[in-house]
Amino acid sequence: MRGILLIIALCLALAVAGCGGSDDSSSSSGAETSASAKEESINVKPEVEVPSGPPPKELETIDLIEGTGPEAKAGDNVSVQYVLVDYKSGKEIESSWERNEPFPFVLGSSSVIPGWEQGVEGMKAGGRRELIIPPELAYGAEGSPPIEPNATLIFVVDMVSIE
Repeated sequence: MRGILLIIALCLALAVAGCGGSDDSSSSSGAETSASAKEESINVKPEVEVPSGPPPKELETIDLIEGTGPEAKAGDNVSVQYVLVDYKSGKEIESSWERNEPFPFVLGSSSVIPGWEQGVEGMKAGGRRELIIPPELAYGAEGSPPIEPNATLIFVVDMVSIE
């Protein structure tokens, strides 16, 4: 009888261990999911995080996702999705995602703020880049409502296409 109880207890222990939920994301499918999530993430509106500390005095660019397509250069017609956040308040000001329409412009034509001209150049199609733009390369002392005067801006820009 004691042997049967031991076998039953062992079987119950194995069943409990096997049926428990797994919070382990290190499985082989987890790595595949991460890779596909990275590829798909350019098709999803990004969350923008404001860095801690004072805003930078110079333009900062960080490639969040490096694209695999052609590289944008002056004279190219580009189309981008973007989110704009105020560095000081952390609040979203504007987003092309809300209009569900990419924003087209000619790179190098001075049709956008200087921070975009400098920060978007060199992006590859399919890429995502964060731009932290000081006031001098954005809207300066005048601002542009709803953007306050002397505002440092954070853009996350997705390069949709380059022609």
